[in-house]
Amino acid sequence: MPRGTKVERNSVSNQPHKLKYEAGKMNVKASDIKDAKKRGSSQRKEIAKKIKS
Repeated sequence: MPRGTKVERNSVSNQPHKLKYEAGKMNVKASDIKDAKKRGSSQRKEIAKKIKS
């Protein structure tokens, strides 16, 4: 891979600080983000869809 590629920009990892950051952006709890990840994909767009529905 070329240096400086942004491969993991579209996914959310299970690290607590990443979950907290995403939760803050979406105005939900970190546990809600974690639950949305368990129900489907770890892609940011998919998580946002699950949170909104």
